[in-house]
Amino acid sequence: MSDKAEVTFVNNGPIRITCEDLSIKDANGNEFGLGGRTTISLCRCGFAANKPFCDGSHARQGFQSVIEARDLPPKPQS
Repeated sequence: MSDKAEVTFVNNGPIRITCEDLSIKDANGNEFGLGGRTTISLCRCGFAANKPFCDGSHARQGFQSVIEARDLPPKPQS
């Protein structure tokens, strides 16, 4: 596992994040206890009962979303 965080959009599923030193915080800056996990899956369907974490609800609800990598336009100059 590298030091670089890896973020993967699972087709029809969650956002999977892998990083050796992973920290997830709420809007108030409070850190979620991840129990030593180095890989987590975040909900993107909106149906999970344990948001922001995926609980597999996307499959039961028929969530569909396919993401393909692409280049963003150049960052605007300030």
